[in-house]
Amino acid sequence: MPLLIPLFPLDLVLFPGTPLPLHIFEPRYKEMIGECLGRDTVFGVVRAMEKGFANVGCTAEIITVTREYPDGRLDIVTEGRERFEVQDINRERSFLRGEVAMIKDQPDPPSAADRERASQLHADILSMAGAVQDLSAANPESLSFYLAGSLPLELDFKQDLLALRSEAQRISALISYLELLIPKLHRASRVREVSRGNGHAH
Repeated sequence: MPLLIPLFPLDLVLFPGTPLPLHIFEPRYKEMIGECLGRDTVFGVVRAMEKGFANVGCTAEIITVTREYPDGRLDIVTEGRERFEVQDINRERSFLRGEVAMIKDQPDPPSAADRERASQLHADILSMAGAVQDLSAANPESLSFYLAGSLPLELDFKQDLLALRSEAQRISALISYLELLIPKLHRASRVREVSRGNGHAH
């Protein structure tokens, strides 16, 4: 049986296990979030597109309300939980609701070598920004979401990753994407150094 859940279209892709802070200010979403808080239920985050929104999204659980404003606006912290596929749209309320079916992964774990490769590429990108990788909070069964969720990757790629049905497929896709991305980042970094040096590289 499909579940009927509130939908929140946003210009982002939410992954399971990834935190998402939100500022709630539109009346329809204040109503939606108020109901989720009152009933202790989740809502669905779907990527907003030029025409409509993506049909694969991720439920978000409200972890905490960090600030309440006198006019009813809210600052909340949510976290991605489960992926779903939208099967039908319900427009009876001020906010959209979707009849959704939860997505279950196929039992297809990646090799240890692929996990290690994806983690290394992720660490390489973070080191370029002066950041350090901490995988202690990562679930081995969804490492791909943890790695991709912490990087500002293209939304089209993130959406494709969200829809893949096995961790082996996701880790493989992430490796291919990051192997192409890292040389581009190095080139962009060199260009910035040259421009800072008034046209002369040191």
